[in-house]
Amino acid sequence: MSQAMAKRDYYDILGVQREATEDDLKKAYRRLAMKYHPDRNQGDKEAEGRFKELNEAYDVLKDAEKRAAYDRYGHAAFEQGGPGGGGFQGGNPFGAGFEDIFEEMFGRFGGGGGRGRQRQASGRGADLRTTVEIGLEEAFSGTKKTIKVPSSVSCEACSGSGAEPGSGGGAQTCPTCQGAGKVRAQQGFFLIERTCPTCSGQGRIIKNPCKVCQGAGRVQRDRTLNVSIPAGVEDGTRIRLAGEGEAGLRGAPAGDLYVDIGVRQHPIFQRDGANIYVRVPLRMTQAALGGSVEVPTVDGGRAKVTIPAGTQAGDQFRLRSKGFSVLRSAARGDMFVQVSVETPQNLTPKQRELLEAFEAEATRTGKSSPESEGFFAKVKEFWDGLGR
Repeated sequence: MSQAMAKRDYYDILGVQREATEDDLKKAYRRLAMKYHPDRNQGDKEAEGRFKELNEAYDVLKDAEKRAAYDRYGHAAFEQGGPGGGGFQGGNPFGAGFEDIFEEMFGRFGGGGGRGRQRQASGRGADLRTTVEIGLEEAFSGTKKTIKVPSSVSCEACSGSGAEPGSGGGAQTCPTCQGAGKVRAQQGFFLIERTCPTCSGQGRIIKNPCKVCQGAGRVQRDRTLNVSIPAGVEDGTRIRLAGEGEAGLRGAPAGDLYVDIGVRQHPIFQRDGANIYVRVPLRMTQAALGGSVEVPTVDGGRAKVTIPAGTQAGDQFRLRSKGFSVLRSAARGDMFVQVSVETPQNLTPKQRELLEAFEAEATRTGKSSPESEGFFAKVKEFWDGLGR
C-alpha cells in the first residue's frame, strides 16, 4: 500500500465537508489545533501525530491551488513527480496553518496586526510636551508665545532619507526579516517573535548611511515655535500642535507637540470657570452709612458698585458680563464683588470718644445691630433655661 493511500482524507482530518468555506476550514483547524497541541498533551505521541497531520491537511486545503490539485488527484498530487510536485512543503515544522493561527491569536500582543510588510515599524517621531506660563490677563484676552523646543528635526544633509547624499544607497529591504521588522525562531513547540536585530524593527536598512545623522534621517536641534493661546484658556489647558514633535526616522511622519498652559495667580482676582471674584474691604462706617466704591475689572476697566447702608461682611454684589472670557465664544461670565468689613485700629482720642458714645446709644436702644441683639437674646434664654 502506498503512502498516499495510507493517508487519511484531509477533509476527514479537519472534520469538514468538501464544500467547506475558508472560514469553515479555519474554525475547524483552530478548534482541533488547540485540542491536540503538544503543550496540552505532553508525552502523548498519538496527539502529537494528530497535530502534525492536522497542520498538513490545513496547509493544503487553505491554499486554493493546492486544494484544487488535491480535489482532483488526492494525495498523489503532492508526491514526487505528481501534478502538485515536490511533496509537502513548509518552513514551519507545524505547518503554515499553525503560523496563521499563531498570528491571529498572539500577534496583537507584540503590537502588530497583519503580516509581512504591514508589520514594519512606522518610525513615527515621538510626541513632545512643554509648559507655558501666562498671566490671568493674558488668559482673558488670548496671547501668542514664542517657545524653544529641544527635539529631533529632519537631517538637512540627506533630506531625512538617512542615506549619504550622492551615494545612491537609499533604504533597502532588510535581508534578515525581508521587510517584516520582526523575526521568528522555534523553541520546542513555540514560535518566538522578536524585533529584527539587523534593522531594529524598521524593515529597511541604509547601505551607505549619512555621515551627519548616521543613517537616522534626523538630528538634535532646538526649534523656535510661535504658539497662539486663545482667550478663555484655563490653568491646565493642553494645546496640541500636530506634526511639531520629534521628526520621524528616515522621513517617517513627525510626532505632535503638546503645550500645557499654566495660569499664574492674580493678586486681586480669583477665577472660577467663567466667573471672577474680587474681595473688597470696607470701613465700618462705609458699610454702616452706605455709598459707592470703584473696583477694577479683569479687562483693565473700572466698575462702580453701590453699597447700601447697613451692608454686612460677606454680602456679595453681582456685575453681569464683567467676568472671564468663555473659550471659543464671545460670551463672558459674571464678576462677583465680595464685601468684608474692617474694624478700625489705632483710634485717635476723638474717634474713640465718638465710638464710645455710639456704643452707649446702640446698647440703650438695641436697634442698631439686630443680628447681634437676636443672638445674645437666644444665649440669655439658653442660660436661663439651665438656671444659670
